[in-house]
Amino acid sequence: MVRLITYPSIDADNYLQKKTLDDANVSVQVAQVLETIRCRGVEAVFEYTKRFDGATVNEANFRVSEAEIDEAYSKVDPEVLAALRRARDNIRRYHEKQLRPSWIEPEADGTMLGQLIRPLERVGTYVPGGLASYPSSVLMNAVPAKVAGVPQVVMATPPGKDGSINPYTLVAAREAGVDEIYRMGGAQAVAAMAYGAGLKAVDKITGPGNIYVTLAKKQVYGTVDIDMLAGPSEILVIADETAPPAYVAADFLSQVEHDVRAAAVLVTPSEILARAVEGEIQRQMDYLPRREIMEQALKDNSAVIVVKDLDEACEVANRYAPEHLEVLTKEPFALLGKLTQAGAIFLGPYSPEPVGDYYAGPNHVLPTGGTARFYSPLNVDTFMKKTSVIAYSKARFEQAADDILALAKCEGLDAHANAVAVRIEK
Repeated sequence: MVRLITYPSIDADNYLQKKTLDDANVSVQVAQVLETIRCRGVEAVFEYTKRFDGATVNEANFRVSEAEIDEAYSKVDPEVLAALRRARDNIRRYHEKQLRPSWIEPEADGTMLGQLIRPLERVGTYVPGGLASYPSSVLMNAVPAKVAGVPQVVMATPPGKDGSINPYTLVAAREAGVDEIYRMGGAQAVAAMAYGAGLKAVDKITGPGNIYVTLAKKQVYGTVDIDMLAGPSEILVIADETAPPAYVAADFLSQVEHDVRAAAVLVTPSEILARAVEGEIQRQMDYLPRREIMEQALKDNSAVIVVKDLDEACEVANRYAPEHLEVLTKEPFALLGKLTQAGAIFLGPYSPEPVGDYYAGPNHVLPTGGTARFYSPLNVDTFMKKTSVIAYSKARFEQAADDILALAKCEGLDAHANAVAVRIEK
């Protein structure tokens, strides 16, 4: 079921080469949705919601009311609500440590240089919905935004066919501090938030979604900012002979249940472990409900890569640059310094990926598709903007003038040079 690959090899090279997110047909469809909503506004959003989600949405019920959120509290399990609140508090504490102050440094001659760090004014967050419920995604997007100080956090989530929103999603939104909630999903939700169709436009859109949502975010970038282009979920597990096969198999399956495009990779120097994990995967799938999805993802996208040692395992992990990287070895911390490309690293047998997905505090919105080579998890800085401050004194300006003139003239920008020259009568 899961392909076995020896490293290094051509097969390994081919497998470690990530696929692009682009889909020409979907891109064209998304562009049509965006342009229609840009031109026609919220009525087009309602039409697409009826067409794609089967739900009737209009001016009267487009924005979720406070009364509906109040009612949602009566529909959720109190134990789940308590767990959500504990998770929210963990997420808040973790992200509060990321806050950085603005700074301005005065110098003896009166010059001042600095940086203002300010929250964005209005942020839109997308939360998948319909039949599904992802309250953890609500927390992971909205809590850091509120920690950053964003005054207005807007949430878009697709309704069910009856127009309802999952009560756990609504409760999580209030607990996280979301200010406005709208019934809309897909590319049309991205368009509405970017162009201001039926609501005030946002400055940035965050949150995961399907390929239509992802490519819509890609196409509206520049009109608004976005967090990242999230692809299918993925996990890479580095394990040695001490790793319990049941743990490795369970962590494999925790990712591939997401989607048929999800991927799981085991990198190990132990062929004995590799064979044991294969058996455990088969055994555990027998009692898990999403067997067909998991089987397809394991067949199409997953692999066991056998390496000569753990140093080579780290090399493979860094080439793959996974969204989630688990280390199930005798001494997991010994590898931490060698693992330089990953969205999140989970160390030891009691740090499975769901601990990070739901509860520990670090964000679960992570770079996928190899983008961990240059991108970071969603964080407080995602919701901040930085402004430079420059205040030169007369003495510092006159001291630097000749250098600035030389550089401006070198680039042939005479008006730049003139803006300096008029101040020093040169």
